Amino acid sequence: MSIMASLGAGGVTAKSPARRRLFGDLARTRLSGAILIALLLLLWEVSAARGWIVSDNWPRFSAVLLAAYRGLLSGELAEILGSTLYRTLVGYAAGCILGVLFGLLLGSNRVLDWTIRPLIEIQRTLPSPAIIPPLILFLGVDDTLKIFIIMLAVFPPVFVNTYGGVRGLDETLLLTARTFGLNRLDTMRKIVLPATLPAISAGMRIALSLALIMAVIGEMISGASGVGNYLMSMQYAMRADAMYAAVICLAAAGYILNRMFLVLERAVLHWHHSMRIA
Repeated sequence: MSIMASLGAGGVTAKSPARRRLFGDLARTRLSGAILIALLLLLWEVSAARGWIVSDNWPRFSAVLLAAYRGLLSGELAEILGSTLYRTLVGYAAGCILGVLFGLLLGSNRVLDWTIRPLIEIQRTLPSPAIIPPLILFLGVDDTLKIFIIMLAVFPPVFVNTYGGVRGLDETLLLTARTFGLNRLDTMRKIVLPATLPAISAGMRIALSLALIMAVIGEMISGASGVGNYLMSMQYAMRADAMYAAVICLAAAGYILNRMFLVLERAVLHWHHSMRIA
């Protein structure tokens, strides 16, 4: 009896490390995040179905999914998301181009740095939503306004990361470029820009979420279309299921954009990722 007990105890002891490894590997994968999201959504459904939260503004998650399905099937939500994503990507591209350009120029030229950077620092500290009302007076309420405020929100993180990447360059690289007789433009193109790409990429990834946020805020304040305007309309109409459906579709679009950015980043900066893994 004692032998069987010891064998049983040994069996349990032998199995427990394997179980711990299994749960540890699961926790380190994206599956654990998906399980957590699924549990939270299930809690949402149960809390509304069982009456744990009694409110007309807290529909069942299944009702939200049904509203999303109907909105996408009719094309209404797809059109709304499309207009928001169009403004987001245009403003994002403009902000990234300006951020990289000014970051490279000011990071490599002290005169431009002393002259222009104070103005950029003032712009960087201004909350983007605070300057929307004055901009309406000059740009109106069309797409120009929304794209411009997205650009203003995207510019600071891209500029700061690019500027910091240039300032943090190893001086040996620049001395080597001078030794080989590279002019300023070739040095910028062949040495400075490739070396700062990881920092630029980090700033661009931060700016991507800011671009989507500012697109929705702009549409809420001065929009006739887009997700922001749709959310406000559904709120006033007391259609909570349609409102949450738009939020979920927007979150899914943001997640997809982020994953696409990471795939592109790995393709462009494959050498950087291989060095980091090594």
